Amino acid sequence: MAKRGKKYLEAAKKVDRDRQYDPKTALALVKEIAPARFDESVDVAIKLGVDPRHADQQVRGTVVLPHGTGKQVRVAVFAKGEKAKEAEAAGADIVGAEDLAQRIEAGDIDFDVAVATPDMMGLVGRLGRILGPRGLMPNPKSGTVTMDVAEAVRQIKAGKVEFRMNKEAGIHVAIGKVSFDVEKLYDNFKALMDAILRAKPAAAKGQYLRSVAVSSTMGPGIKLDPQAVMSAASERS
Repeated sequence: MAKRGKKYLEAAKKVDRDRQYDPKTALALVKEIAPARFDESVDVAIKLGVDPRHADQQVRGTVVLPHGTGKQVRVAVFAKGEKAKEAEAAGADIVGAEDLAQRIEAGDIDFDVAVATPDMMGLVGRLGRILGPRGLMPNPKSGTVTMDVAEAVRQIKAGKVEFRMNKEAGIHVAIGKVSFDVEKLYDNFKALMDAILRAKPAAAKGQYLRSVAVSSTMGPGIKLDPQAVMSAASERS
């Protein structure tokens, strides 16, 4: 186990490890004890009661966080003609086709999210070995393969994030920055949890929400009360 720094250990002393906090109290504590000098992200870590080995128990989706993530997201769009013009007008940072593919193959990957029109997927598919491991491959399930590239760009710029379960049935998503006020972090948290609860597979058995914790990038995790989490999410319904 990695040796923890003095600031982390001081922050950890302020967290009751035997307590399950309500979300708003926990988010306020995250802000209070964040140990780094930079504006850390506020992260949510979720453990689900599903079996990742089964295709019918996968959990994946997207959600637009009401207050964004606090990060300037650079969007690349694979499109031609009118669709390329629409993407540029919507605020896409990079728009192209074969030229964009060549840039990526040369190692120039200066973007955070990629969007493509369906007719571009033959070209984009050849970049799978580069984009796939980085989580940048456009996908219809996340709304990044679409003819409405303008709306996709606007949503991403407005705070749309993707959540995807890993092989350990865990999900990790940043919901903002430590500099956000508690109410904004709480709004974003509720939106995320509502989306994850709605994404519950029909084949899931038993307790769906096993554990939820919040932390800053460099800070200790703070465990949440699952019932309080579900109550918070229901405020969105």
